[in-house]
Formats: sequence, C-alpha cells, structure tokens
Amino acid sequence: MTQKHWLMFLVMVLVIAPWLGLGSYHMHLIIVSLLMGFIYTSWALMGRLGLVSLGHGAFMGIGAYVTVLLWNLYGLPPLAGALAAVALSLIVALLIGYPCFRFKIVGHYFALVTLALAEVVRLVIVALREQTGGSLGLTPKPGLAQGEIGSLWAFQFSDRRIWFYLALIAWLFALWVWRRVDQSMERDALQAIAEDEDAAASVGIHVTRTKLRITLLSAAMTTFGGVLYAQYQLYVNPETVSGIGISLQMVFGVIAGGLFVLLGPTFGAVFLLALQESLRVLIGNQVHGLDLLIYGGLLVFFIIRMPRGILGTWLERIKDGRQELRS
Repeated sequence: MTQKHWLMFLVMVLVIAPWLGLGSYHMHLIIVSLLMGFIYTSWALMGRLGLVSLGHGAFMGIGAYVTVLLWNLYGLPPLAGALAAVALSLIVALLIGYPCFRFKIVGHYFALVTLALAEVVRLVIVALREQTGGSLGLTPKPGLAQGEIGSLWAFQFSDRRIWFYLALIAWLFALWVWRRVDQSMERDALQAIAEDEDAAASVGIHVTRTKLRITLLSAAMTTFGGVLYAQYQLYVNPETVSGIGISLQMVFGVIAGGLFVLLGPTFGAVFLLALQESLRVLIGNQVHGLDLLIYGGLLVFFIIRMPRGILGTWLERIKDGRQELRS
C-alpha cells in the first residue's frame, strides 16, 4: 500500500471510530492527537523547508488567550475571537519575520529570536494576572444551557463526538495545506533559499517575500490550533498553551515522527502524547523535570540516529525493501 492508500484507510477508520464504543478517555486521546497533529503539521510547513522556529508556542498562546479573553470580558463569540487572534498573530509574525528575513538572520540566530518571542508572550500572559489568571490559568465562561449538547455561538460542545469531527476536519485541512505547498512553486523556491539565499535571489526568487508568506501561513494555522485546543479543554494555562516548553514539544514531536513525511507530524503528536501519558502513570510528579530530561535525550537520539523520524525511517526501509525485491 502506498502512503495515499494508508491515509485513506486511516481516515475511514477515524470517521467511524466515535461509533465503535470508545470510552471517554480514548476519545479524548484521539481528539488531542488530531488537534496536536494539526498544530505540529502547521509548524512543519516552516521547519521542513529550512525555517526552524522555536517560537510557535507564542502563536498557540495568542490563539488560546485572545479568544478566551474576548469571550469572557466582552462576550465576543470564539469564532470572531479567532479572527482577532489570527490577525494579531499575523502582525507579530510580520514584525518578527520581516526584519529577520530582510537582514538575513537565519539558522541558529533565527531560532533564538523566535525562542525569545515564545518566552516574551508567556511572560506577558503571566504578568497580566488580573485578566489572564496568571500562572493559575483561565477558564472560558460556560456557554451551554443545562442539557444543551452544543452552542456554535459559544463554540462549546458537551458531546465529544462533535469535537472529534471538528478536530478531524481541522487535521485533514492541515494535510491538504501541506500537499498544496508541496506541489507548488513555493516549495522549490524555499528549498533553493534554504540551500543558498544569494543563489536563489540571483535567479529571480524574492527571498524575503517567499519566506514571509510561509511564516504567516504557519503562524495563522498554529494560532487557530490554539483556539481549537482552548475551546476543547475549556481551560488555558501559560505553561500548556504558550512559552518555550510548548514550542520545544512541537519541534520534538515533528522530528520524532518525521519532518519530511506528510503524516510524520501527526505520528509524532501521537508518540509524544503516548509518552506523556506513560510518564504520568509511571512516575507522576514525583521527579520534577524528569520528563524534560527524557524528551531532550530522545530528541538528541532522533537527530543523530533517526534524522528522518520514526515514520520517515520506516517508510524509507519499506521503499528500500521493495527495490531489493525488484532487483
């Protein structure tokens, strides 16, 4: 089976999954995996084309907090709040991205700039404790009447199946965007820029504009992912939706799954979620910081031993095996 056939099979299984008698916990895990798959795929749009951002936790945090704050303080429906959050993220991405790309701040230096952005957004959220709840977090105002299944106005749903299909649609949209970028001239231009910016510019590629477009697209999608995650969890916290930690989780998940494979970021999201749940069951909060140590060790392992990630390496071995059989 080709990757396309595997994807079609997976989608068919997911479509019928809510009706197979899954428990609430397993439904929750699948929904979170799909939402994280959407966010990680959004990050990979940049990462796989040479733009390694460590600041996407900022965009996720903006999406989550702006939407919840506008709903709590002004009664603005979350879907309208999502538009405001995306607009704010685009402005932030433009203010950070344009100077970096214009003055050729690339590689490790670009990563450090975005890393600072993630931490600045987290610190702003914590500092505005009267509005955001600070480090204690924030809960959206209830928008459902007693016995009501869902409210599009409040974008809150008590039936997990509704959230399941919303997450599935968002995830499929992210895969569609990946394929569109992959089949466009933008991908060739970005690959040329990643190899040699001066050479790319000499053949007529507008380097700054090209890098800025993919950055804005990635930031907007990550922001919307933050909106969906906040509305699903009905709770936001600066440590779980913003900051360096969330940014590094995105990087780890995508690299672990496979940076250059369509389903790699999603596989990485599932792998990371399974690892988090296993550590929660096995060690709980007994050893503070052990989870970060394990993530760091695994990240080094994947970069050195499996640079194509788990899924990417597996698909490559299948391809090599088929070629050996043909020869």
